[in-house]
Amino acid sequence: MNLFDVYPVNEITITKAKGSYVWDDAGTQYLDMYGGHAVISIGHTHPRWVERIEAQLHQIAFYSNSIRIPLQQQLAEKLGKVSGKEAYQLFLCNSGAEANENALKLASFHNGRKKVVAFSKAFHGRTSLAVSATDNKNYIAPVNETANVVFLPFNDHQALEDFFTEHGSEISSVIIEGIQGVGGIHVAENSFLQLIRTLCDQHGAVYIADSVQCGYGRSGKFFSHDYAGVNADIYTMAKGMGNGFPIGGIIIAPHIRPKHFQLGTTFGGNHLACAAALAVLEVMEEEKLMGNAVMMGNYLKEQLEQIPGIKNVRGRGLMIGFDVTEGLKDLRKNLLSNQHIFTGEAKPSVVRLLPGLALKKKDAEMFIEAVKEEVEAMAG
Repeated sequence: MNLFDVYPVNEITITKAKGSYVWDDAGTQYLDMYGGHAVISIGHTHPRWVERIEAQLHQIAFYSNSIRIPLQQQLAEKLGKVSGKEAYQLFLCNSGAEANENALKLASFHNGRKKVVAFSKAFHGRTSLAVSATDNKNYIAPVNETANVVFLPFNDHQALEDFFTEHGSEISSVIIEGIQGVGGIHVAENSFLQLIRTLCDQHGAVYIADSVQCGYGRSGKFFSHDYAGVNADIYTMAKGMGNGFPIGGIIIAPHIRPKHFQLGTTFGGNHLACAAALAVLEVMEEEKLMGNAVMMGNYLKEQLEQIPGIKNVRGRGLMIGFDVTEGLKDLRKNLLSNQHIFTGEAKPSVVRLLPGLALKKKDAEMFIEAVKEEVEAMAG
């Protein structure tokens, strides 16, 4: 049997990882400035994370949500404290797409409506309604096509106000990434998020803050939406939540009440996943990783802005994107092959940086020097 060939892959086999580095099967060391799609939050194989999972393995790895799992309540309490959303309720699942599916479904249960507002270049997942709210026709199968999702221009205040004026009573939810990831690292304006909050309040719609990639401290605040100073009704989470262990979740404002059997999952909130997620929050708090994300992010942006051929450097914390000129179109490829540095991309000419939040200054400096070296080589 062969693997179903849906991933374009680099011919590299990673066999070991620690902190901000990974090693291949030949022993070559790579600096990881991409974190496996923003998944690595506290650093590869952090000792606390390994110990937490290993200890849990010796007790119980899994049982279903038909029994009490105290680790879930411990996670909810720790998450509420670290995020500052202690009054919210937690539902655990397995991935970002599943988190967004449950958020959109719960919003529709709450107000009995069908219409969803999403935005240009949005990415919310690859399943059912989440993919229908993703602005990429290549991902949407005929069975996923629906008239229930409407795309509006990102950060366009007037377009949003006009749509609510005409269709406010039909809108179930507005879903938006605080910083678009796959779309190219575009930051939602604070005033735009504030407008979403106001219009949702006025029309009884649910504000869903997709924080799958831009949440969990990556921006320097726990949720990147927090920069706007308003609360969403539902926040969706995954990626950095488990530092590589599959876990996702949504936190839900107290005015949205649960009902038995409304949502459900087999593997969500299992013992191992909760152990991994607790380790992540403990390390984030103890090592002050949100503050580190701000410092390292500011350094990287300041340095990148001074390099010829790199333009429109943007993002918050350690979620950074920049455009490259035509002459530097091979920068990402050359960084990997020549400098042994992983970065990410967003078509057509955007490089994305999503390293672990524990990135050290010496590693950030090494990355900048490598970029300068490759830019000079391509210019020469």
